[in-house]
Amino acid sequence: MSMGAPIGARRVRRRPMAEINVVPYIDVMLVLLVIFMVTAPLLYQGVEVNLPQATADPVPPQDQDPIIVEINRAGEFFLSIGEQADDQPISLNDVVNNVSTVMNAQPDTPVYVRGDAEVAYQRVIEAMSALQNAGVPQVGLMTQPGAAEE
Repeated sequence: MSMGAPIGARRVRRRPMAEINVVPYIDVMLVLLVIFMVTAPLLYQGVEVNLPQATADPVPPQDQDPIIVEINRAGEFFLSIGEQADDQPISLNDVVNNVSTVMNAQPDTPVYVRGDAEVAYQRVIEAMSALQNAGVPQVGLMTQPGAAEE
């Protein structure tokens, strides 16, 4: 006989460990959090617009005449600088050139976009993006006053 365990003795089985080591998962999660925090601002592309609140008061009159970029139903651009209103449609490049000239001379001139209700949203975004490239810090959206809220 061998000198092993006494007769009748059983081997003790070790129970499997039921705990999960979560430290590596926390490390991975923190690394992913840092990556997303760094890349999130880089993914943002858009035109900065200060949208009015639903109960906003009308804009008070200013001393300077505003620049108004109008977009008709067909998606054509028209430009009004002060009292000078052009009845002929112009290209978006001409809008940028004229607005940038005015903004270089008078940088605090207010700029508004007035689009037809039926115009494609893409055309309004193109106009606002072009105005931002022309050096306009803020663009206002013109609307008609709606019916009184009940």
